[in-house]
Amino acid sequence: MLPRPTKYFLTAASAEGKTELTAFDNSLLAAGVGNLNLLRVSSILPPRCELDAGVVIPEGSLLPIAYGSLVSSESGSLIAAAVAVGIPADGDRPGVIMEHSGVMSAAEAKAYVIQMVEEAFEKRGVVLADVKTAAVEHCVESVACVFAAVPLWY
Repeated sequence: MLPRPTKYFLTAASAEGKTELTAFDNSLLAAGVGNLNLLRVSSILPPRCELDAGVVIPEGSLLPIAYGSLVSSESGSLIAAAVAVGIPADGDRPGVIMEHSGVMSAAEAKAYVIQMVEEAFEKRGVVLADVKTAAVEHCVESVACVFAAVPLWY
């Protein structure tokens, strides 16, 4: 059985590259998760998981992470990615993470993920105490990637 993460943080970054994959990789580096093996997870924040922006993760680690990303080679396009973490009033309940990316502004992406968090809490019948967000936008020059994520750690 895998251990349950106890820490999380939010990150968002964008980058250009020569190819779609290198643009994605460069955005991971800019977001501080580029030298980790990402294990994409669905969007549940474990109960009592604490925000820790200073968490240090050893390079090469397997990292559970919820993220949204978008790669585009359409020069001049504005692309964005955002994440939101919904924190329950009852710390014994799990939280919810929502992510989104698209051809839009960071403000639009952020509003969308907040709306999704609110809906998820309403559907679960859980009181929402707080929402944390991170968002990024980028005007594509050649090949670009936007990336917003919630890494989970131990």
